[in-house]
Amino acid sequence: MIRVVGLVAKYEEPKAAEMASWLVPWLKERGKQVLVEPGVSRAGGRACSKREMARKADLIVVLGGDGTLLSIARLVERPRVPILGVNLGGLGFITEVGIDEFEAVLAQTLAGKYSVEKRMTLEIQVQGKRGGRKRFRVLNDAVITKGARARIIDLEAYVGKEYLCTYRADGLIISTPTGSTAYSLAAGGPILYPTLGAIVLSPICPHMLTNRPIVVSSRSTISVTLRSSGDTVILSPDGQQGVALNNGDVMTARDYGVPISLVKTPSRSYFEILRSKLKWGER
Repeated sequence: MIRVVGLVAKYEEPKAAEMASWLVPWLKERGKQVLVEPGVSRAGGRACSKREMARKADLIVVLGGDGTLLSIARLVERPRVPILGVNLGGLGFITEVGIDEFEAVLAQTLAGKYSVEKRMTLEIQVQGKRGGRKRFRVLNDAVITKGARARIIDLEAYVGKEYLCTYRADGLIISTPTGSTAYSLAAGGPILYPTLGAIVLSPICPHMLTNRPIVVSSRSTISVTLRSSGDTVILSPDGQQGVALNNGDVMTARDYGVPISLVKTPSRSYFEILRSKLKWGER
């Protein structure tokens, strides 16, 4: 039973603000408690942080793009909580519900007539050479990149206990199947069906042209050690604020073990979404 609905929106986007203004009363008329972010409580609903919303909502509605959805998805620790993403005009792959079908899909969801796709998330840890540990959860990817003026960097990669290679590149993307249509795709990585149990490693501008993207099992633990000193190197988990890496720091990536549930659009398949978003078949 859906009693509490969380609303996350890209409120600087006029379409999102307009939709939120009618959505909150619409939900209240149907007996739902509505949780909103503090900056938009004027639209109605009870103001709370995203972290509290992730703990208490029975359904989360996202108005915006993929980045807006990522900002809340990584906080949701209950895999039964559905997330309904509404695309407001960008290239989004995970905010797949269109504006024209949103009200009908939402009504069906509130009535319990919906299906979801379980999407794996990754646990990312950074172990500093001098101590200290940081931990993140990502739905799309973790990206290691060099600074604007840094040279090519060396990244020593292991899959489990097996040495993979030392990438000499501008960086490395470790991606989930969901993130395979994001930065990894731009770097030449493969598109994976979103419910697969797999992890993609895609080097960014590798010095060796034979360094190609590779797909490994989601049961694997990937370890990447920075082997470059004197360079500016940044880890960006799901586009969050960057974390500086130093020579000898180790980043590990593994299945987080708790998936998120995205409400599926009943009117189209994943392959139709790919054809539409990527303009396949057009001349």
